[in-house]
Amino acid sequence: MAPAPRVETNEIKSSALELIGNTPLVALDRLHPGPGRILAKCEFMNPGGSIKDRSSLYMINAALRNGELKPGNPILEVTSGNQGCGLAVVAAVKDHPLTIYMSAGNSEQRAIQMEACGAKCIRVPQVEGVYGKVTYADVQAAEEECLKTVEKTGHFLVNQFYNEANVQAHYEMTGPEIWRQTGGHVDAFVATAGTSGTFSGTSKYLKEKNPALKAYIVEPEGAEVIAGKPVWKACHKLQGSGYGVVPALFKYDVMDGTLSVSDEEAVQYKRLLGVKEGLYVGYTSGANVAAAVKLLQAGCLPEHAWVVTMLNDTGLKYSPTPDEVKSDDS
Repeated sequence: MAPAPRVETNEIKSSALELIGNTPLVALDRLHPGPGRILAKCEFMNPGGSIKDRSSLYMINAALRNGELKPGNPILEVTSGNQGCGLAVVAAVKDHPLTIYMSAGNSEQRAIQMEACGAKCIRVPQVEGVYGKVTYADVQAAEEECLKTVEKTGHFLVNQFYNEANVQAHYEMTGPEIWRQTGGHVDAFVATAGTSGTFSGTSKYLKEKNPALKAYIVEPEGAEVIAGKPVWKACHKLQGSGYGVVPALFKYDVMDGTLSVSDEEAVQYKRLLGVKEGLYVGYTSGANVAAAVKLLQAGCLPEHAWVVTMLNDTGLKYSPTPDEVKSDDS
């Protein structure tokens, strides 16, 4: 028998957990040739298909370190889907039973992915929204069901909306990656807010490195509470974002302004990312890029500014409507 080939062991990952983070930063020069430049972090390339893999790994490791979670013990969480998918990856590798509570209005593809990784996904009926459009009341309904189980079993609740480790994950991982990948050339950072872990942690790090950097929150049109406006459209396409309440983890001191994006704009740029850049991503990714374009076109940044934003998740987590699969790129 021939001897096994020599392999550089540093090229072999020990598990899916080592695939989390260090995602590429891609220039969207075809979609936006100027003014300025949009650079997008490819978070859909994480093993769970979204940026939430980062905080999933960080929050579970933090709970194991501080003793809140014991090795092999069950985990519970409420999610719009991406956090659940990320936790499913982590729980599978670390051998924790995982039960997820998610509104039935969130895309079924997410439940399929979680269950494929061994998690149990309990889909809680909607009380206000419709499939594909989940309101804060729908999230609360899922949360109520989850908390009943926590009270009954005493199992560990990740609690992403209030867990400071969620913010710290992006302060220690996402922010430093962006700074390194751009060579310290970042003029603005733009991101949607669900829990606000990504925005708060990343903005804090980048502003510490460059106090002149501008950070902007992206909110769905009609649910711009961080901007101080009343909610008149609780139902929108940005699943996992813009719930019409200021997130508990949101930090006003690292925000310079807000940008609003309509459903139509999110869908338009979601599609343009596909036909112009070959990137099939979700609605919040489309919203992030739409907001970055608006910011650069507004002329409030230097002419050659670099704006970094996030491609939060893969488009494979959604069921597109017929009007989203047009062949033109208008």
